[in-house]
Amino acid sequence: MKVLYCASEALPFLATGGLADVAGSLPKALVSKKVSCRVVLPLYDSISQEMKDKMKFVTSISVPVAWRRQYCGVYEARVGDVIYYLIDNQYYFKRTGGIYGHFDDAERFAFFSRAILEMLPYVDFKPDVIHANDWQTALVSVYYRLFYANSEWYSGIKTLFTIHNIQYQGQYGMDLIEDVLGIPYHDKDLIEFDNSVNLMKGAIECSNWVSTVSPSYAKEILDPWFSHKLDSILKERAWKLSGILNGIDVESYNPETDKVIHSPFTTESLQKKADNKRELQKELGLQQNDKVPLIGMVTRLVSHKGLDLVKEGIDNIMQYSNAQVAILGSGDKEYEEHFCWMQEKYPERFVIYVGFVPTLSRKIYAGSDLFLMPSKSEPCGLSQMIALRYGSIPVVRKTGGLNDSISDVGDGKGNGYTFTSYSTGDMVNTLHRALHDYNSQPEKWKEYVAHAMQCDNSWKKSADEYISLYQSLLKR
Repeated sequence: MKVLYCASEALPFLATGGLADVAGSLPKALVSKKVSCRVVLPLYDSISQEMKDKMKFVTSISVPVAWRRQYCGVYEARVGDVIYYLIDNQYYFKRTGGIYGHFDDAERFAFFSRAILEMLPYVDFKPDVIHANDWQTALVSVYYRLFYANSEWYSGIKTLFTIHNIQYQGQYGMDLIEDVLGIPYHDKDLIEFDNSVNLMKGAIECSNWVSTVSPSYAKEILDPWFSHKLDSILKERAWKLSGILNGIDVESYNPETDKVIHSPFTTESLQKKADNKRELQKELGLQQNDKVPLIGMVTRLVSHKGLDLVKEGIDNIMQYSNAQVAILGSGDKEYEEHFCWMQEKYPERFVIYVGFVPTLSRKIYAGSDLFLMPSKSEPCGLSQMIALRYGSIPVVRKTGGLNDSISDVGDGKGNGYTFTSYSTGDMVNTLHRALHDYNSQPEKWKEYVAHAMQCDNSWKKSADEYISLYQSLLKR
């Protein structure tokens, strides 16, 4: 079976979020199971020179973008056993200020989506399944149906579209349909929704199947609370919607071999986790004390991550417990400023590092005792899985992938602490319950940590589910 995995970012080339982790690890898992899976992504100028040096030029072609044609260079790189194709066009991808958020993103990713399909005969790779991800590659399914499905070379290819976060749909004005996207006006219904262009809606319409990144999220997005208005479209096509929980790369996230953390450790050497905690406390300017519980967060500071609950409730935790808090992330100014004020209010107990430092994130996973994720919505979430891997017990709200991966220790079998309603009180009470257990049951806590580290969040099971889904598509 041949699969082409289409993504706007992928590790180890470039990452801004969880999609890059998935695009860098799921294909590797599929290849290990004898699936011929290749990945395609844009050749951004911001990709490191080290990675660029691993690329080799394959060919150059001309790609239609509405009424004009644009240069497209195709490069190839091999990482492990996975082949990556990188689509080059400096006009679209040599940008400063990040890879998203430019005035012409619709045109940039329309070019990328069309280039994916145009390159296939030139790289001599005809996939059985094209697996597109999020709005940036949503047009792959649309273009395939409109322009390629009836061509002899392309016939028989199945399309799968995965929604990683339904909040970001690729919405633009209707004036883009013909002039920028190159979609005939008589086919506008495919991508028109709520009086605008909606690229995600187009992929839902045109793909043979639609998946999300957790079973719970697949159910949640049928509800207006979670769907960002697309529930009506999804309900009509619920027959082709399912959810598969993401995994993590357990080779990369391995506390036994991680060279970034201060002291590698296993379930047999948990005392070394305390060494990581002391070093983290020292690095962040917190009081060095093994007995004090340390709550970690690695997150974007935005409302749907539950930051309004943290803003309202964290002062209670600081006043009525002995906990320390370490936050790594950036986002909305109101949260950044509030947590900076908390840092001044509780010196040596509360710290925020505004920004994102990958090495520091791993040190927080390894050095914290609890990991807080009170999300309003969480399609899958990878942080709770990484936290488990490093023995940091998650405290989560039961939503999306958090609901599918974390169960409460109260049932005797769980791997974290959970709450259901989106309320500050429930989050605070759950944190106090966890802190009480940490302080009063040290031996039991060691059992919790060992159990957390033994949880299997690898891609093994999820890759098998994707393979089953691909196979079912080919039989349709």
